[in-house]
Amino acid sequence: MSIRIIPQDPLEKGEKTTEEMIPPLLFPRLKNLYSRRAARLRDLAAKNPLGDYLRFAAVIAEAQEIVLYDHPLHLDLHARLTQSASEGKPPLNIHTLPRDPHWQRLLHSLIAELKPEMSGQALAVLENLEKASATELETLAGALFTGEYAQVSNDKAPFIWAALSLYWAQMAALIPGKAHAEMGNQRQFCPVCASMPVASIVHMGSHESARYLHCNLCESEWHVVGSKCTQCEQSRDLHYWSLSSEKAAVKAESCGDCGTYLKMLYQENDPAIEPVADDLASLILDAKMEQEGFARSSLNPFMFPGE
Repeated sequence: MSIRIIPQDPLEKGEKTTEEMIPPLLFPRLKNLYSRRAARLRDLAAKNPLGDYLRFAAVIAEAQEIVLYDHPLHLDLHARLTQSASEGKPPLNIHTLPRDPHWQRLLHSLIAELKPEMSGQALAVLENLEKASATELETLAGALFTGEYAQVSNDKAPFIWAALSLYWAQMAALIPGKAHAEMGNQRQFCPVCASMPVASIVHMGSHESARYLHCNLCESEWHVVGSKCTQCEQSRDLHYWSLSSEKAAVKAESCGDCGTYLKMLYQENDPAIEPVADDLASLILDAKMEQEGFARSSLNPFMFPGE
């Protein structure tokens, strides 16, 4: 099933459905989101060969937490929600939504928070971004959204994406509507902003055994049916890989039909699991999947494809 976001009132007047048991869409809960991510990154860094980079990502996440509360976004999205519902399109579509200068204010605030924490090449990159014109920054943001990663150096991309993600997550959290599941196309993309997932997560508790894809931009999560490839929706040639045991908290679901894979995170096996952090900390599994001939169908905000 695909997901369409519709205004609040029509759903409230309708009959209750099974969507209340497994909500098709979970908007981001921003309170402590970035501080929890930073803490998880630091925990995972302790015994990880990529520990230094995980701690670098944690510093960025901590800065996001500060900037989020220093620069709240006030925006009325009712009109956009109504229009997008009538068109059947994501309301915050990265390919059509004009970017407000708010995201660049967030970027400069992030730079101010991060400069005292950085040195060497990372500090030089921040100073370079600080001097960039608004037009140059818009060009870099546009290249990231269209997948032209070669146009943005790997050392700049995480900082730019961190600001863009803050902006989109703020907007997503303000959406005054609910979601309705229906048949449709492009279910592998976020129904809120049309970006890619970072990984999938199987929740426990109130959403036990429900698999959600976690957006790498707006931090929303959308429900997808288990035992189906999230890229091509085939189920006949799926395999599950891990680096440890059957009860591993992080696995990779590979599809022989389309040749892609996506990380599967199991909260039941590790309640502290966090999509961005645990995906980044398990890059050894990515290397294994590439050796097996599979291509990644997701994107981590701290690990963009090489130039």
